[in-house]
Amino acid sequence: MKNINPRFAVLRDSFSIFMRNRLTRAGAVIVALYLISALIAPYFAPYDPVRQDLPNTLRPPSTKNLFGTDEFGRDIFSRIIFGARISLLIGAGAVSIAFFLGTILGASGGYYGGRLDSIIMRIMDILLSFPAILLAIVIVTILGPGLVNVLIAVGIQSTPMFARMIRGSVLSVKEYEYVLAARAMGANDLRMILSHILPNSMAPMIVLGTLRIGTAIITASGLSFLSLGAQPPTPEWGAMLATGRNYLRAAPWVATIPGLAIMMVVFGFNLLGDGLRDILDPKTKR
Repeated sequence: MKNINPRFAVLRDSFSIFMRNRLTRAGAVIVALYLISALIAPYFAPYDPVRQDLPNTLRPPSTKNLFGTDEFGRDIFSRIIFGARISLLIGAGAVSIAFFLGTILGASGGYYGGRLDSIIMRIMDILLSFPAILLAIVIVTILGPGLVNVLIAVGIQSTPMFARMIRGSVLSVKEYEYVLAARAMGANDLRMILSHILPNSMAPMIVLGTLRIGTAIITASGLSFLSLGAQPPTPEWGAMLATGRNYLRAAPWVATIPGLAIMMVVFGFNLLGDGLRDILDPKTKR
């Protein structure tokens, strides 16, 4: 029998675990559909998402307007597609900020320990003591409403989780034999962290990042619902949900469709995150 390349074997086993889980496949399909619709939004959306058509306000779903129209006659289907761009960008951007800050803070505290670790972790504990949405509201209130500030606020609010996660991994990995051998060979701290510790501590961070994208989308939508995020006429799902609540009886689709869009994308990311956890967890490969 021919020898199999170890890297190919790992990829093969990971793909096998992924394909065995139907829910994970469903999550990947949902996320892929949202990503594709966001990328091709200008070519796929049938109408301009901000163009008003007042004679056709609050029209129910039809062949002309697949998801109906809102209070200004704007096509909800087109606004949902363009809204995917905004929500996915905020989710990925906020998680990237939290991932970057959390990695720096958590890795520094876990590697050096002592007073530095105590100071960093106490700051993270203070941030974690606030309800997530309340902390995000405080940050946006200080910075001012807007999508960029929402992205920053959600990123800062998510940082403590990443910092504590990477700290725990670093505390474990830095005691491994190959790390001790590298230190004995004279590797400096920066090289130890970047070349030996972080690459072997990233698996739980990747899973957490995937799961947190869905949470970040919910938080950002909540801020827009409170008029602290996207401002009219931006086609953002939370803002669409906020305006649609005024027409729940006369035109329920105006609020229902954005709510379903938020629910499905978060559901997709949660399923995908669970699948990545199964792939990256060594216990599942026995």
